[in-house]
Amino acid sequence: MTRSIINPAGLHTPTAYGYSHIVSAPGEQVFIAGQYGSDGNGHVVSGEFADQVAQAFANLRTALAAAGLGPADVVRVGTYIVGHDEEKLAVLLEELHATWGTELPAQTLIGVAALALPGMLFEIDAVAVRPA
Repeated sequence: MTRSIINPAGLHTPTAYGYSHIVSAPGEQVFIAGQYGSDGNGHVVSGEFADQVAQAFANLRTALAAAGLGPADVVRVGTYIVGHDEEKLAVLLEELHATWGTELPAQTLIGVAALALPGMLFEIDAVAVRPA
């Protein structure tokens, strides 16, 4: 897929924060629902934030693969963190850079009081583009 990442002059360099300002790509959009640190039965895998982030990213990769896509096809993610703080941000940044390196998707991170199920600490949704 050919995706263009633009981090314009006049805006801060966002890669250290885990995202790009602008990502564009031609093709069909594919929307991936929020993935969380769940096992195959929908149960939260751990009470540890880092474990949930790792599992949520694994689940995201599984969902992308089922659509015939991979991380390189993702143009935008939304991330949701219960009790967001800098320690949790560091965990997320590590996973983001492990997945996308410096070619990061656009991202909005939202700190929240709670997510859909008790014990959920993290969730990620995505928009990918199937090459034209």
